[in-house]
Amino acid sequence: MIKDVRIRAFRATDDPLTCEKFVHGHKKVLEIYGIANITTNTNDWMYNPSIFVIVIEDMNCKLLGGARVQAADGINPLPVEKAIGSTDSKIFKFVRNNAIKGTGELSGLWNSKEVAGLGIGSYFSVQAGMAICEQIGISTLFSLCAPSTVKTAELMGGSLFKQVGNNGTFYYPKISLVATVMYFNDVVNFTTASQKEKEKILELKANLIQTKQEIFPLRNLRVNLHYNLNVAGANMEEFKRNYVTDFSDLIGQSKLIGTPFL
Repeated sequence: MIKDVRIRAFRATDDPLTCEKFVHGHKKVLEIYGIANITTNTNDWMYNPSIFVIVIEDMNCKLLGGARVQAADGINPLPVEKAIGSTDSKIFKFVRNNAIKGTGELSGLWNSKEVAGLGIGSYFSVQAGMAICEQIGISTLFSLCAPSTVKTAELMGGSLFKQVGNNGTFYYPKISLVATVMYFNDVVNFTTASQKEKEKILELKANLIQTKQEIFPLRNLRVNLHYNLNVAGANMEEFKRNYVTDFSDLIGQSKLIGTPFL
């Protein structure tokens, strides 16, 4: 049983080898749920400097899960824009308005079967993703959640984004699945998060490199989490953008769908 894991964050363009592992691992998980068709056959996001990756690894660098944070840059649409833009184009305006003070999206969440049920590849990935937002210049965040992750998003300060879709919900990635657009209005001070989650995330922000122990009572297991959430070259002003780009035409014509599902 795994007793030590690493949780680290980096800009996608800084570690292509780990990004390749991420693509492979995420695709395998999606195939289990029969939704692998929403992934692209490319790894284009690896070359986007506006994407930051959180990975969960064992001490031998075997990838166990992770997530991505993509900053809105006015050049590349966010995954949520790709997913629902052709259905509800209002999402483009909301993202643009938020981008002035820095916004982005948490997406691509997955974990391997090896750590299923421990929260290592889901709960802790989301916490880490929240903790890196301020250092990369993001103050608000969007996320397209599966039903099973809505509660986690709410605990960390997210709320249903009712301005789009059917009060924030869509059938995605197929007619039998419901996705919910969540919005985090403060990923700097986490004023809308539960007190417990707020304290945990703020502590991670204050100590980006640390080791802490977590206990998983369902399995009576202690796991040492070795964090390194210090993103090399991070700039708090980099993604505060005032852009006029409208992705409506691009999304309407494109058949390329990413993997925003949390």
